Amino acid sequence: MDINTIPDLVPTGDPAHWRPGDAWLGGGTVLFSSGSQSLQRVLDLTRAGWEPLSTSDGGLEIAATCTVAELYAFAGDLPAAADWTALELLRPCCDAFVASFKVWNVSTVGGNLCTALPAGPMTSLTAALDGQALVLSPDGTSRTLPVTGLVTGDGQTSLAPGELLRSVTLPARALQARTAMRRLSLSNLGRSGVLIIGRLDPGGTFVLTVTAATVRPVQLRFGSVPGRAELRGAIDATIPFALYHDDVHGLPQWRQYMTERLSEEIRAELAQDPQRMPTPQ
Repeated sequence: MDINTIPDLVPTGDPAHWRPGDAWLGGGTVLFSSGSQSLQRVLDLTRAGWEPLSTSDGGLEIAATCTVAELYAFAGDLPAAADWTALELLRPCCDAFVASFKVWNVSTVGGNLCTALPAGPMTSLTAALDGQALVLSPDGTSRTLPVTGLVTGDGQTSLAPGELLRSVTLPARALQARTAMRRLSLSNLGRSGVLIIGRLDPGGTFVLTVTAATVRPVQLRFGSVPGRAELRGAIDATIPFALYHDDVHGLPQWRQYMTERLSEEIRAELAQDPQRMPTPQ
């Protein structure tokens, strides 16, 4: 749609150029669809020249401008780090957008995170894998914080005015984990009502990340795979009922029940010894 308050589009990835009335532009799928009556300039990140995906011994760095299409393609390129078994989450999380190729080719990982919708699948992916967000500030400083601290509520983040999400790094430790994912929607092609990812790290740590059901990502950690009762008790203690999201995509009561049910499915799956699991026929 037209946003007729904007006379200037500035190609830059430098937060020092930001001033009140500006908006950062990644893919623009949300910015242009929601509109604005107050924006004065758009700071265009698409020509910042950031490498979409970079691998190192430390893990995988995903630029904020990396598109969903680029992330999906990367998942099929058989990266050199063959022990990064958690990369199997990339394509299911991209599919959770339930969007057309036209959206995939412009929508960005950083845009999905900064929009901070509870059902944002890039929040689910990066939070579940202990993603560390690199944030640049207009004063020239930078800071790093976990994705679970970046997305703080429905449409809310911890970003200060003018701050820019530069990238998210997924540590190799988390990428080497066994994972299990469950997603539910009230319709076949609907927005996620519940999206839960479980992770069993090589050292035995069990991590459960609840998204879509709650207004912000919630993470539970255990030294080993918990028992059924222990997991249920931890969920009840960690997620107060008020934290469950309430909109047309699902009532809080339903989201709470399905969180408990799907979390148990994930716990049971990751508790199995993969060496003894039956071979698919």
